[in-house]
Amino acid sequence: MNRKSPGILALASVLAGSIAIPYDLLAQSASAPQRAGEVSRVIPAVNIARGSKSISASAKTVVDWQDVLNTQSSARARVSLDDGSVLNIGSDSSVHIVKHDAGAQQTDLELTLGKVRSQAQKITQPNGKFEVHTPAGVAGVVGTDFYTSYENNIMTVIVFEGFVRVCNLAGVCVVVKAGQMTTIRNGDSTAAVVVQAALSVLTEAIGSTNLEGPSGLAQARHISKGTAIALGIVVAVPAIVIPIVVTRGSSASATKPTGPCQPAAGGCAP
Repeated sequence: MNRKSPGILALASVLAGSIAIPYDLLAQSASAPQRAGEVSRVIPAVNIARGSKSISASAKTVVDWQDVLNTQSSARARVSLDDGSVLNIGSDSSVHIVKHDAGAQQTDLELTLGKVRSQAQKITQPNGKFEVHTPAGVAGVVGTDFYTSYENNIMTVIVFEGFVRVCNLAGVCVVVKAGQMTTIRNGDSTAAVVVQAALSVLTEAIGSTNLEGPSGLAQARHISKGTAIALGIVVAVPAIVIPIVVTRGSSASATKPTGPCQPAAGGCAP
C-alpha cells in the first residue's frame, strides 16, 4: 500500500492556500462598491438609495456607483465627483449615479425626475464622456456648465457655458450653446428647437439648484465666467435700448406741431 509522505501533504496544503487566498480577495474586490465621489452639502435632508438600504446623506457621505440620490420638497444636494465635476441637485429630484470612472472620464447619470445642474470637467481622455439621461433623451458634453430638468414628461436643457449635444430617444440631435436652451417631450422623434434662454429662465435654473441661499451674491459665487457674461448681456441690452427709445420718443414729441396748421409754401404754418 502506498503511503503519502507528511511533507508532501503539507506542501499540497500550502499550495492550495496560496491559490485560494488571491481568488477570495479578487472576488471580494469585484463585489466591493466603486466610489464616484462624495456629498459636499445637503439642505436640509437628502437620502441615498443603495441597493435595499436607504442612507441619510450629510457632508462627506461617500457616493458610489449605482447610488440614487433623492431630494424631497425644499431639499437640495451638492455632490463633488472624483474627477472634479460638481452636481447641484434641486428639490423633488432623483438622480441615479450609474457610473463615474474618474480616470477614464466616463460618467453616466440618469435623471428620472427633477432638476440637476452639472458643472463637468473638460473631457481629455479617449472615449471619455459625461452624459445625463432622462426618459425623453440624453445630454452629452465635452466639458461645460449646464442644467437639465425632467418634469411632466418634458426634458429641458439650458447651457451656461460651452455646448451640449442633446438627443431624443430616436437619435435625432441638436447642439445647444451658451445662453441657449431646448426642450424634448417624451416620445419626440423630430429635431428639437434651440432658442435663446430668457433672463428669467436662466435665473430660475440657477436659483432652483442653488444651495447658498436666495441672495444674488451667493448665487454669483457658483456661476462661471461664461454664465456671468451671458447674464450681463441679457441685463445690459434693455438698459441700452430703453434710453434710446425714450430719447427718440422725446425728440419726436418736441418737434411735432402742437396746434392746428394749414399747408403753406414753406411747410406747415400756424
